Amino acid sequence: VQALVESGGGLVQAGGSLRLSCVASGRAFTRITRGWFLQAPGKERELIAAITWSGGSTYYADSVKGRFMISREVAANTVYLQMNSLKPEDTAIYYCAAGWALTSSNSYDYWGQGTQVTVSS
Repeated sequence: VQALVESGGGLVQAGGSLRLSCVASGRAFTRITRGWFLQAPGKERELIAAITWSGGSTYYADSVKGRFMISREVAANTVYLQMNSLKPEDTAIYYCAAGWALTSSNSYDYWGQGTQVTVSS
């Protein structure tokens, strides 16, 4: 059983919006942070947004600051990534992950399968 399951990716025009969702199950519950990573073709996976499950802290990469917002719904074990003002360079596979430290990519040890986001110009 996949510990994290993403949904909400798709094709959108530049300037448009998408909302990604990630539902956690099993041992992923024990992790105190949730993060969204993206991996563009030929590039390394990078952390773009993260939130502590308590909701007290968030992190955004400069590339998405002011356009993306991460949130969580505790009762539904779900974390969201609202993506606005999308740009073609946002095109990537987006992964949800659960970990121990907000901004330490190496601390994320549970991963979803990824969801494709494609932004057309």
